[in-house]
Amino acid sequence: MNEHEQLALRFEENRGHLRAVAYRMLGSLAEAEDAVQEAWLRLSRTDVSDVGNLGGWLTTVVSRVCLDMLRSRKSRREDALDTYVPDPVVSELGPEDEAVQADSIGLALLVVLETLSPAERLAFVLHDLFGVGFDDIATIVDKSPAATRQLASRARRRVQGAPASDGDIGRQRAIVEAFMAASRGGDFEALLALLDPEVLLRADAGAASAQYAGPAVSKLVRGAKAVVEQALMFSRMGPYLQVALVNGTPGLITVVNGRLMSVMAVTVTDGLITELDILADVERLEVVPLPA
Repeated sequence: MNEHEQLALRFEENRGHLRAVAYRMLGSLAEAEDAVQEAWLRLSRTDVSDVGNLGGWLTTVVSRVCLDMLRSRKSRREDALDTYVPDPVVSELGPEDEAVQADSIGLALLVVLETLSPAERLAFVLHDLFGVGFDDIATIVDKSPAATRQLASRARRRVQGAPASDGDIGRQRAIVEAFMAASRGGDFEALLALLDPEVLLRADAGAASAQYAGPAVSKLVRGAKAVVEQALMFSRMGPYLQVALVNGTPGLITVVNGRLMSVMAVTVTDGLITELDILADVERLEVVPLPA
């Protein structure tokens, strides 16, 4: 094995970690892959013979790439930020659900991360989610360690308001299945019983409205009765609904003729649904792998 092949092998050993960092930084599967690929290109052009911790070096590189990508989003997505739903990670429900959840980041949390400044997001993700020290983060954001701590602290205060699902996946799955059954049957009262009175529904249909799934347009709906009215409109898609893991917790996907048409992340708190985050942008869903 020559030197280049050895370097490629060491990079592959770190790819999963780098992809996880980039996804949490960017909330986009495609952009996360681009950031990881850019890190490989920079590695292949750099003499790292004196680097003692290649994983840490690569984490710094991919973080800087992500920071540049976030800063370049000044024009940002043309759709309103309050209805933007990051790319979901969809996987099959199975016996290792608890392990999957432990290594996942909820879609509702990613939504909140979208509201942070690029530097705040980087400081929070690297320190709070991956345990990177503030001295190391400071060199990436070009600030003092004390200022970097403040960035993470501000981000943390925002993130503390993000809804978090209960830890019992079995209980969450039962509630999601009940929501699916009530939606299929158009059962208004059953749906109301599952929803928190202040439930929030966030629907992102992208630039072009989804033809088959979810709402016709992007929207933000608050309150149980208003959300139920939307859910009953979706009942025509009942036969195509499936339960799956969405970012590590039970949610719903809509599959028509083998094509993913919508993904719904469901946040369950104290036995009630407190948030529904729906991505129904079929163009963006094309890059989301369907579970086996």
